[in-house]
Formats: sequence, C-alpha cells, structure tokens
Amino acid sequence: MSDPMFDYESTLEACARSDERAFQALYRQEAAKMLGLAISLLGHRDPAEDCLHDAFVQIWRNAGRFQRSLGSGRAWIYSILRYRALNQLRQRGRTVTLGDDIADHLIDESPSAAQQHEHQSDKRHLRACLQKLERPRRHPVLLAFYRGLTHEQIAERLTTPLGTIKGRIRSGLRALQECLQR
Repeated sequence: MSDPMFDYESTLEACARSDERAFQALYRQEAAKMLGLAISLLGHRDPAEDCLHDAFVQIWRNAGRFQRSLGSGRAWIYSILRYRALNQLRQRGRTVTLGDDIADHLIDESPSAAQQHEHQSDKRHLRACLQKLERPRRHPVLLAFYRGLTHEQIAERLTTPLGTIKGRIRSGLRALQECLQR
C-alpha cells in the first residue's frame, strides 16, 4: 500500500549509504505503479518487468547521484524508468502513438505522492502553459521530452523538415519557460 507521506529523498539518500531496508521500502512503495507505467509505455508485461528490474538496479547503483536540490526523489526514480523504457522502444524501433491529451496523462504520472497537494498547482500551471502553445510547437515538444523521440524521428513522424522541428522545439521551450516563470 502506498504511503502518501513517504519520504523519497531521505530514502534515496539511505540507499546511497547501502541501506537495503530503505531500498526495499522504496520498492514496496513504487514498484506496482512503476510496472503499470512501464506496461503502458512498452505494451507488454514481460518487457515491462525487465524494464522495472533494470530501473531498480540503476536506482540502487546510482542513488548516490540523486541530489534533492535538483528535484524530487520520486521524479528521479521515474526518470530512470522512463529512460529504460525509451531505450527498449528505440532498440525495437517502435514508435509510440501520441494524442493531444498526452500532457494531462504524463503530467499526472510524475508528481511525488508525498507532495501531491503542492504539485497540483505546478501541474495545472504546466498544463495551462502547454495548452497555450499552438499545436505545431506543442506536439514536437511533447514527443521529444515525454516520449524521448529524437528530432529526426519527430521530423519523420510529423512529415516536417528537420530544421523546422528543431526551431519549433526551441521556440516552444522558450515560450514554456517564459510562461512558467509568471
């Protein structure tokens, strides 16, 4: 059962000190949710279980690299899982379907449970900023940062010149940054 007050940051710092109990607690807290996300990204349980295993191995090995000043512990572990899943997809050459509602789905998966109330405002703000971007800039940004596609893959997928895609991502990120600073 998930504990909404789970302290991801302290748990990761304990893992960095080779505290196996902390690692087990982290696994119990997040493994089921992480497996669900991996299945949704990869499409099948077997590769998702492999991805989850690889992610937890990396979490254990690299816990010392976690820095609470750079973000939440929960976001950090999910980024490891996401990169593992995206690497598997790239190796298989699979492309992922992306609808316009992907921002809501992906943003809802990433906040820390212990800080859910605090993150609700941030999520709404990010969602609002993403929605302010016109689709030609929003779609490439989402494909790049939430699905891990390369600029070349995005250009091919959207049948748009590579230079145009790079420019749209760059200007989209600038617009998001300006919006989020308000």
